[in-house]
Amino acid sequence: MRPTMKPHSQAAKHRSSQDTEREFGGTLGAVCIPIFLPLTVLFLICVSRSPEASVLQWPPSLPSTDQLWDPLALVLILGWIGLHALLYLMPVGKVSEGLVLRDGTRLKYPINGFHGLCISGVLLMLLLGLGAPLGYLFELLLPLAVCAIAVSFLLSVYLYIRSFWAPSHALALGGNTGNPLYDFFIGRELNPRIGDFDLKYFCELRPGLIGWVVINLGMLMKEVELRGSPSLAMILVNSFQLLYVGDALWNEEAVLTTMDIVHDGFGFMLVFGDLAWVPFTYGLQAAFLVVHPQALSSLGAAAIIALNGFGYYIFRKSNSQKNQFRRDPSHPSVAGLETIATATGKRLLVSGWWGLVRHPNYLGDLLMALAWSLPCGFSHLLPYFYVIYFTVLLIHREARDERQCRAKYGLAWDTYCRRVPYRIFPYIY
Repeated sequence: MRPTMKPHSQAAKHRSSQDTEREFGGTLGAVCIPIFLPLTVLFLICVSRSPEASVLQWPPSLPSTDQLWDPLALVLILGWIGLHALLYLMPVGKVSEGLVLRDGTRLKYPINGFHGLCISGVLLMLLLGLGAPLGYLFELLLPLAVCAIAVSFLLSVYLYIRSFWAPSHALALGGNTGNPLYDFFIGRELNPRIGDFDLKYFCELRPGLIGWVVINLGMLMKEVELRGSPSLAMILVNSFQLLYVGDALWNEEAVLTTMDIVHDGFGFMLVFGDLAWVPFTYGLQAAFLVVHPQALSSLGAAAIIALNGFGYYIFRKSNSQKNQFRRDPSHPSVAGLETIATATGKRLLVSGWWGLVRHPNYLGDLLMALAWSLPCGFSHLLPYFYVIYFTVLLIHREARDERQCRAKYGLAWDTYCRRVPYRIFPYIY
């Protein structure tokens, strides 16, 4: 849709003078991250498919040009995004309102992501029944990743350009510094929309997250082609990660209160993360198992299932408690929890899950991440990339959240931190 409003240049200049705090290394990070993260995705895919599977191998095994491009990959990426755009527009499920914006309004969002997951599953089963070689996704991993990266860059350019026609109240705090490299990376516009189609909300939980599950299934089918049946390790990885994605989409409404939706602009950082980083690095364990099968005992599998279940329980219970409290503090399930009043009128939970540590959901997330990697054994570091990366990510995210909450709640936040001293790991950190 072509913008019809003139750029709010004066308002943009005004905000530029205020939004000076820069994250992720500022300009240097905004230059390096869009270069090195896409290269990291391609490198990790190459390593997962190599016999050595060594992230420390030097020089690394570089793919040839013909391994990076396949027109079928572009058709699949664009078709997949188009399919989920149509599913997003389905008149099914409820419509929910987001949090109040700076201009006092609330945006409306369709809560039908789980329907999209189920329809995708039915379509995949039909394709498998018709003999579609889903295992060929293993051969297409590199060109699929290349196409997803290219789409991420193109969408980010579009978002940056269109943001100059957005009103000042629609810009993200911190995403309008006046530095084009940084603003392109972090995202200028908070909730870019084409009509009622919210681009950030769509990308957050739809094509990339569900695409991750499809790639995993492709790896499982490739293992069936090679060995006649899927291994127990492959089944566990697929099951755990399907549960994670299914849970995210079943509880889709909860994303409306997250930092990504409420605070961050929609620029390259989130676009690339949603469309390329998540589907092609979060499922490295499945790609690894295709080339490096692992034997797993029943006792070992039971222990890993228990770990994943424990992590999921913490993750789901803590998130549900937080979201219920944010939407209705008087609900019986949270009304009895102890809170601290803040100058903003909001209250901070200091009992229940959020009295244990400041981010119990992160603790559950990390336990699940470890359970996803353990089926791959201990002979290689690569399957544990996600655990290592996710630990760094959540510690950094917690630090960002800490700064924002201290600026927002002041003395009340200091009181909360004294009451709940541990950030993620009880008695450790």
